[in-house]
Amino acid sequence: MPKNNRKGKASVISDGEFVKIKRQVRTDKYKLLMDLAWYTGERWGALVQLKTEDVYDRNGKPKDILIFPAMVRKHRPDGTSETVEIPVHESLKESLKGFEPDNSGWLFPSRCGTKPITWRNAYDILQRATEKAGMSTKGISTHSTRRSLVNRLRKNSVDKDVIRKITGHRDNKGLDPYIDVELDEVKSAIATL
Repeated sequence: MPKNNRKGKASVISDGEFVKIKRQVRTDKYKLLMDLAWYTGERWGALVQLKTEDVYDRNGKPKDILIFPAMVRKHRPDGTSETVEIPVHESLKESLKGFEPDNSGWLFPSRCGTKPITWRNAYDILQRATEKAGMSTKGISTHSTRRSLVNRLRKNSVDKDVIRKITGHRDNKGLDPYIDVELDEVKSAIATL
């Protein structure tokens, strides 16, 4: 069931839908936020807390591996979370090369510059872009990029253990709700009998 009024699952979006939404984002800063979400699958709550030093080396070059420390990631009910390391996709590296962070220390600084933007700010930016793209009824939320990454990887035959390593899920019980199986896949499976 697609997300509606904060109920249900965030919709999985295609590459084309992602591009259509991203075109509606005005600033390079928030286009970069979209790319980080799309190519890492990290939760937006962790993305908005990135510091410039988390993404760029001392010479201002994009790092090859992004590290999302456990302290900025969502914690499990038992209070634990995992640090996740994600290699930088070439398309994301190009986005990072084309971006010039300010000197606040935050990759996504708030207007005052002393702290990062909030998850709510990021959510509002995504919702406005989704509306402008004509997809406001599709059930897209900040979690759509995470669910979409999981499903893109699965369709590319990436093993669940590897997907869990990227997403930080401890087991398949946490990962499985992210996975959508399309009717065409079911038809293809039946056709093999």
